[in-house]
Amino acid sequence: MRASFLAREVSGGLRRNLTMTLALVVSVAVSLTLFGTALLMRAQVDRMKGYWYDKIEVSVFLCGPNSMVYTCTGSVTDTQRSAILDELKSLKPTVQHVYYESTSDAYDRFKVQFKGSAILSQVSPEALPESFRVKLDDPKNFDIVAAGIQNMKGVESIQDQRKLLDRFFQILKGLQTFALAVALAMLCVTILLVMNTVRIAAFARRRETSIMRAVGASNASIRLPFIMEAVTAAFLGAALSSTAMVAFKYFVIDLRLAPKWTIIAWVTWEEVLAIVPWLFGVGVVTAVLASGLTLRRYLKG
Repeated sequence: MRASFLAREVSGGLRRNLTMTLALVVSVAVSLTLFGTALLMRAQVDRMKGYWYDKIEVSVFLCGPNSMVYTCTGSVTDTQRSAILDELKSLKPTVQHVYYESTSDAYDRFKVQFKGSAILSQVSPEALPESFRVKLDDPKNFDIVAAGIQNMKGVESIQDQRKLLDRFFQILKGLQTFALAVALAMLCVTILLVMNTVRIAAFARRRETSIMRAVGASNASIRLPFIMEAVTAAFLGAALSSTAMVAFKYFVIDLRLAPKWTIIAWVTWEEVLAIVPWLFGVGVVTAVLASGLTLRRYLKG
């Protein structure tokens, strides 16, 4: 089939069904944008995991005057503090670094974290326990540290920051799953719309297809213009979706979020651009499959 003839057929078909074509383009764009958002969220979660898990620490809180656990008989003594520090250092290479934080240091950090909050006036330095901040070679080795010091005198509690992050990432994964489910639902709607658009186009041009069949045109020759119309609409929808993803990265993440939330490792341009081929691929494959299945009944007989 000559390329010029195919181009005329496709452009003519798109013009004849302009309303349906626009609806199809918008539907594809919306569904692929949701699909791309789900992929973008997955990339963001993975990037944040790699960033934050590398900074995870184990917090060993020491006894204060009001501690009620069995390892505490009042505030931690100098002897107990030194014994805990020696035990932590003996756990190398699992324990890479140990930082001591006094109550005044903890209060200074608290004031920075809650600057401008009303809760700041209700907390005194004595309310914040002194602690050791322990950096591990692998966050999964928390149990090794806990087993070594949890029963030592002067230790009130041990906190695994990984568990706190796991809860946060579980929430993000839930949002990602929800976005992906909505995207799949929209893709199903898009498939139905593609099938309906192709069905209407095939019915409107049934006389032309009958003539082509009568003069010996192959099934592929009859089917190709309809498939290319659906592919063209899907391609335009994917282009709109890709533009939306790139615009979101530049205008929202780079210009607004990244300057204000510097502690978050945001997705890079490489990760965003890696999603674009998926949008075009899913859009085109969806259009080809849906239109191909619909046209099978018009090629019989």
